[in-house]
Amino acid sequence: MESHTCTGYGFLLRYTDARYLDRPKRLRPAEGATILASGHASDPLPRVTALPVVRLQPLQHEEKTLIQLSFQYSKEIYTCLWRFSGCTWIKELKCFAMPSQSHHIHELLDALEGTAQVWLAQTMQLRDLALQVRLWEQGYVQGPAYLTCPLPFVEKLFLLNYSMNTIRTYHALLLRFLNGHSTLGLGQIDAFSAEEINRYHRGMVQSQRYSHSTVSQSINAVKFYYQRVLGRHSVRLEEVERPEKPSRLPQVLSKQEVQRILAATENLKHRCLLQLLYAGGLRIGEVINLRISDVQSDRNLLFIRGGKGKKDRTTLLSQKLLESLRAYYKVYRPKVWLFEGQTGGQYTVESIRSVFRAAKDKAGVKTKATPHTLRHSFATHLLEQGTDLRYIQTLLGHRSSRTTEIYTHVTSYALDKITSPLDCL
Repeated sequence: MESHTCTGYGFLLRYTDARYLDRPKRLRPAEGATILASGHASDPLPRVTALPVVRLQPLQHEEKTLIQLSFQYSKEIYTCLWRFSGCTWIKELKCFAMPSQSHHIHELLDALEGTAQVWLAQTMQLRDLALQVRLWEQGYVQGPAYLTCPLPFVEKLFLLNYSMNTIRTYHALLLRFLNGHSTLGLGQIDAFSAEEINRYHRGMVQSQRYSHSTVSQSINAVKFYYQRVLGRHSVRLEEVERPEKPSRLPQVLSKQEVQRILAATENLKHRCLLQLLYAGGLRIGEVINLRISDVQSDRNLLFIRGGKGKKDRTTLLSQKLLESLRAYYKVYRPKVWLFEGQTGGQYTVESIRSVFRAAKDKAGVKTKATPHTLRHSFATHLLEQGTDLRYIQTLLGHRSSRTTEIYTHVTSYALDKITSPLDCL
């Protein structure tokens, strides 16, 4: 029988458990892991691989209105256009051009299929809705079962004077809905009940790939299709479930961060763009739609035409901004739009986003922000300066004061005068 009597260090050696010395390192789970239900992993409307762009813009030549084709040099595109009988090479202008009738653009899309995408300059007014739908859908993979958006849907939205942004959003979301059930065919989709529509949107929510606003807009687009286009008023679409809207506060930059971003922007045009977003509380779309005549220096106002909801308004014209704009005008000499691209026409939304990202990175600002954050910062800083909320609502173009009141939750105005009860103990 083994003796358990032991003295000194021998006792410790016999009864001490040393297994913890060889314990393997604990593996901690990665953050953000999400387990999805089956059937929600893939997008029913995948996009094609990125292709180069051929940009169409108006061209006046020999007293004729033509369409100029602009693109970064590509041998494949150049060869396609040489073979395409619908356009000609204008030697003195060193560019391809074509007549402005819509059937020529249809033929161009056929000629460039798989080689390039066709984009229209914002100055071009398109009245052919079938062509508009085709231009919007050229970026999607169109397999054998692909369903295009029904033309009456887009026509109805135009007739009811919906904004172009809303029409394009509704088109994309209905297209996703239709192609999510494309194997059934359009006839069977048109006969869906509210439960089947609800199941589709429940899947969107469960996939966690779409925001509340995207799901809500999808419900609106699908309801519009069934009620206003198909006339299916017997379907109880009010039973379609909407996800609860999250209450999130807008991200705001401090005045010091805004100053650093503006100071890091060396290009005069780029600095004016960012100054406009902040100094007047403008949206990106409102900046690119500004005309030279909209800068009303004698009244110290900026005229914003056709803002969100097709509303016109006026906003502040900062004196510092006015000085920058005058210096910018002397250098760049824009013709129609206040900000124009290198080849003419309006500046693009993506260009402004790129300018902001580059300036933010160069300034070393770590706060998560987009160009729209400058609009939020404008409102918050005005409130912190003591500006009445009603005036801020007018400057921002908000229809309801409740929309503007969200900035009272992010401002530090008067908070420094409040003492925490902990400090009074």
